[in-house]
Amino acid sequence: MTEKLHAFVDKLKSENEGWVTSVADAFGEVTVTVPRESIVDVCRFLRDKHGFDLLADLCGADRGPEEDPRFEVNYHLFSTTHYSRLRLKVLLSEDAANVTTVTQIWKTADWHERETYDLVGITFDGHPDLRRILLPSDFDGHALRKDYPLRGYEPYSLN
Repeated sequence: MTEKLHAFVDKLKSENEGWVTSVADAFGEVTVTVPRESIVDVCRFLRDKHGFDLLADLCGADRGPEEDPRFEVNYHLFSTTHYSRLRLKVLLSEDAANVTTVTQIWKTADWHERETYDLVGITFDGHPDLRRILLPSDFDGHALRKDYPLRGYEPYSLN
C-alpha cells in the first residue's frame, strides 16, 4: 500500500521539489511534511490532479513549549476514487502559529480549522469565520496547549 502512496509523493516532488520537506512512513501510512507557504498549492494539486477529494480530518497539535517548531497541523486526505489516504503535515513555530486556510479547497475545513484555532490557538489566515466553536467566546487560553494548567487559570488568592 505504501508504494502507491509514495507514487503520490513522487508526483508532488516532480511538480515542485520544494513542496516536500520530508516523508515519514510508519504503520502503512505516509506523512508528507510540507512548507507552510505551500500547503494550499499542494492540497489543490492533490485534489485536482490526483483525486484526493475529501479532507477527512484536520487537526492541530502542540508538541510542547520546549520544542521548535512547537505546533503542527495535520491534514488527513482521502480519495473516494482510488481509496488512498495521505497525511500532510505543516510545522509552525510559536512566534508564527498561523497558516493559510484550505476552506477554498474543501468546505469541511471550516469546522476543523475553527476547532484547531479554539483548542490549540493556531490561526488560519483567510478563514471566512475564525472564531471559537467548542469553548465559550470568553474562555481564557487554548485548552489543548501543553502549558495550559490542568485546572484552568485561577484567580490569584491571598488565602
